[in-house]
Amino acid sequence: MGTSPAADRLAALSAQLPAHTRLLAVSKGHPASSIRALAQAGQRSFGESRLQEATAKQQELADCVDLDWHFIGRLQANKVRPVLKQFSVIHSVDSLTLAERISRIAGEEGLLPSIFLQVKLRPDPNKGGLSVEELEREWPRLQQLPHLRIVGLMTMAPLEVEGAEREALFAECSALAQRLGLAELSMGMSGDWPEAAAAGSTWVRVGSALFGPKL
Repeated sequence: MGTSPAADRLAALSAQLPAHTRLLAVSKGHPASSIRALAQAGQRSFGESRLQEATAKQQELADCVDLDWHFIGRLQANKVRPVLKQFSVIHSVDSLTLAERISRIAGEEGLLPSIFLQVKLRPDPNKGGLSVEELEREWPRLQQLPHLRIVGLMTMAPLEVEGAEREALFAECSALAQRLGLAELSMGMSGDWPEAAAAGSTWVRVGSALFGPKL
């Protein structure tokens, strides 16, 4: 019996990843059956950005007890509590105010989520994130928040940034994480993950290259 297309894509992509880089399968927009197929092929970490969609899939996949769910979308303040209950990792914490809210609610719920601070290294009206100046200014207060683990930085390259400039952006983010003593980097998607991995990314967020086109 042959392997599934999903398993073939997973094997091909995994073979290309450097040892320090893990694969986050971006499953938003794809059905639970597609997630199950990848899980059966060995993938464990999945990224979702819409709470309602993720909730339905998590319920359908309740028998897959060892899946690792990451929230990768923009996190609205009123969604913090339900997101914390369903996701162990959040990649998109883009302000001190949001981090403070996560810490407070996590404390109330007895949780200790891992979070990535989202940084914006180039002007981009379509993306949120802390500037380098904001991050460095707020860093002492962020470090003191008790009910979360700041594990790394997340960034996305603007669509118009390509080639050497994109490589430079990822290198800047890597250097910033090192300055702050953070070990993790969430950088790179289907179109630019090789550059991100080369710059030290520890998580690449890949959707279409794994799942194929959305149904």
